[in-house]
Amino acid sequence: MKHLEPDRTGGSDGSLVHTARFSAGLAPSEREVEEAQRLRYRVFADELGARMPESAAGLDRDDLDPFCRHLLVRERASGLLVGTYRILRAEGARRAGGFYAEREFDLRRLHGLGPLTVEVGRACVHPDFRHGAVIALLWAALLRYLNASDSRYVMGCASVGLAAGREAAAAVCGRLCEEHLGPERWRVFPRLPFATRGWSRALAVEPPPLIRGYVRLGAFVCGEPAWDPEFNTADLLMLLPLAQLERRHARWLLRLGETTSATGGSRNHAA
Repeated sequence: MKHLEPDRTGGSDGSLVHTARFSAGLAPSEREVEEAQRLRYRVFADELGARMPESAAGLDRDDLDPFCRHLLVRERASGLLVGTYRILRAEGARRAGGFYAEREFDLRRLHGLGPLTVEVGRACVHPDFRHGAVIALLWAALLRYLNASDSRYVMGCASVGLAAGREAAAAVCGRLCEEHLGPERWRVFPRLPFATRGWSRALAVEPPPLIRGYVRLGAFVCGEPAWDPEFNTADLLMLLPLAQLERRHARWLLRLGETTSATGGSRNHAA
């Protein structure tokens, strides 16, 4: 089994945070990365109907995975993998030929931020553990990771599913673009637009929990959504300048892992 190169932002075993019930850390080997890919397949393909290549064999994997670090949350008593995120740092994106978001959006206005940016994505939680604690621990671990890195911005494609219909997804995206749109200088443009013009204000549809969490942390939308035909979602590019991190919410998340060992490094502007 191949072990992955240690990351200076995690402990010697990749650990970042833990609570009485769950622990979160970076995948230390390819076996653990494959576990994350299997959970992703279960959620995205089996549950949400994403189209995977015939060669997927129960794994959601792509060409960017080898360049990413994979954040895992496990139930401590059973060892069961219950949540995952993948993290692509600027150096990894350079070696991979670009960030994932560049496949969905024209990011030319964000190019100056590239060397200081971390991209997150492929977030998913086991269906039996969607009660908030796992998502909160994923964010707490991510914040600790970022706190020990030299990054200044976090971005990612935030997905709105189409299970409730295109009108509902358009209403979610339209409202987010209206209420949480970022500066014009950081505007991005979808390569395959998802139409929101004329979205219904009568539809009171809540954004997915992950997007609500991003907004609470201080993230904003960078422009109109793109349609991802593979996952059949409307995707918004969201950006969080860490200097604008919402401190109160971030402090609450970081307190989830106060009992963990030090991760090394620090940043003045991180909570």
